[in-house]
Amino acid sequence: QVQLVESGGGLVQAGGSLRLSCAASGRTFGSYDMGWYRQAPGKEREFVTAISWLGGSTRYADSVKGRFTISSDNAKNTVYLQLNSLKPEDTAIYYCNLHRYVGGDYWGQGTQVTVST
Repeated sequence: QVQLVESGGGLVQAGGSLRLSCAASGRTFGSYDMGWYRQAPGKEREFVTAISWLGGSTRYADSVKGRFTISSDNAKNTVYLQLNSLKPEDTAIYYCNLHRYVGGDYWGQGTQVTVST
């Protein structure tokens, strides 16, 4: 099993910044991506960004390109999400995800990000 623990959410004004962290523990071996999804009230969970654990390649949803940056510290099994130029529409619960190429997905408990006008 894999355990994912997120931290760093909170309330911020529009234009502000936050940094989320996700620490992975347990059976964190093999080939996988780590990333972030979010779910706003009344909406489906959507992809935000991901990073390949082995090669470090990244991908982003169009809605966050140029504002959000994903990074990782492999020694700490931790992935970070820097959120800049936040907008009210970024308000959501942000979930950390570990996607094994073989073996499925694991999810964190979620951390709330609220952006006020």
